[in-house]
Amino acid sequence: MKLDRKEIIKALESISVAGEGKNMVEGGALQNVMTFGDEVIVDLVLSSPALHIKKRAEVDVMKAIHEKVYEKAKIKVNIKVEAPATEKKAPEIKGKPIPGIKNIIAVASGKGGVGKSTVTANLAVTLSKMGFKVGVLDADIYGPSVPIMFDVAAERPLSVNVDGKSKMKPVENYGVKILSIGFFTKPNQAVIWRGPMAAKALNQMIFDAAWGALDFLLVDLPPGTGDIHLSIMQSLPITGAVVVSTPQNVALADAKKGVAMFQQESINVPVLGIVENMAYFTPQELPNNKYYIFGEQGAKNLSEDLQVPFLGEIPLVQSLRESGDIGRPAALQEETPLEESFKEITRNMVQETVNRNKSLPPTEAIKITTMAGCSAVKTK
Repeated sequence: MKLDRKEIIKALESISVAGEGKNMVEGGALQNVMTFGDEVIVDLVLSSPALHIKKRAEVDVMKAIHEKVYEKAKIKVNIKVEAPATEKKAPEIKGKPIPGIKNIIAVASGKGGVGKSTVTANLAVTLSKMGFKVGVLDADIYGPSVPIMFDVAAERPLSVNVDGKSKMKPVENYGVKILSIGFFTKPNQAVIWRGPMAAKALNQMIFDAAWGALDFLLVDLPPGTGDIHLSIMQSLPITGAVVVSTPQNVALADAKKGVAMFQQESINVPVLGIVENMAYFTPQELPNNKYYIFGEQGAKNLSEDLQVPFLGEIPLVQSLRESGDIGRPAALQEETPLEESFKEITRNMVQETVNRNKSLPPTEAIKITTMAGCSAVKTK
C-alpha cells in the first residue's frame, strides 16, 4: 500500500505534545513527513529533552498512523530537541583563537591505558586521508607518546621566522603536523614539573608555533581531569571533545567523570561523542567470532545513558598495538577492519561537528567550510 502524506499529517493533528498545549502540527513540532510505499519517516522537534516526553511522542505518532491511516505501516520517528530561543544561553567564546586553525578537538579519557593517544593518532591520519589539513598537539605532558606513534621521536621542531617573530615549525609525517613535549626531552628523562610550568610549556607549543592553516587541531589530553585540562580549555576555544573508554565498568566510571568535566557549566564544551576501544577480540583463524574480553558494549550503553553520541568501536587487534609501536598508525592499512573502524568513527565525529554547528551559532574562531562540507561548531 502507498501511504498518503496528507492523511498522515491529518492523523498527527490529533496528537498533543506534553507541556505544549497544542497539537504537534499546529505547535510546529512536526517538521517533516516522508513516505516510501508502506514506509513513513516522521521528523519531530521537541522543546523538552525529557526522555518520557520523547518516548510518549514516538508512541503517539505510531499509534495515530496505525489506527487512522494504515495498521501495517512501517514507521520511523526521528526526534530532535531544541530549547526555545529565549532559553538558550548566550554564546560565549573561551580562550584565544589561533590564526589559521579552524577547528579544535580535545581527545580525552577518564583514566590511563584505554588507548586515547592511539585513537588520536588514527583520527588524525584518517582526517588527513579525507583531505583535511590536520595537526596534533600532544598535551600529555607527563607521558608524551605521539612522537613514537608517528615515527618522529628522533625529530626536532625547527625555528622559523613568521612576521618577524621566531616560531616553532611542527614536525610532519603522514600529512599530520605534530608538536609534543617529547621533542624537547630525552627518551629516559622524566618530566617533573608543577602545574604552572606544564601550562607555560603548553602555551608555547600552542601560540609560539607556526601551525599554518589547519582544518583540525586534535589535542591529546592527559588522562583524568586535572590542571592541564583546565589550562587547555582556558587557553583555547575548544570546538568539542571526544572521550575514549574501554567497555569495563572501571573505565566507564572514569569516562563518565570525563564527560561530566566538559559538561560543567563553567567549562561547557560540547561532547561530540564517546569511542569504545578494545570493544571485542576476533582471532585471525576465527574471523566471524567476537569475544568480549572487557565486557560488551559498555561505552555504547554509557553514551545512551548520558545522551551523548556514540562514535564507534575499535576491536582489540594485535596489529593496532604493533602499528603504534613502529610508528605507522593502523588507519594507514588499506582495506582492513581497523581502517574501516577509524573511517566510521572519523566520519561520525565530523558529522557531530556539523550537527553542533546547526544548533550553535558559528564563530570566527572556529568556523570552517571544507571540501567535505563540514562547518565547524562553536563552543559555548
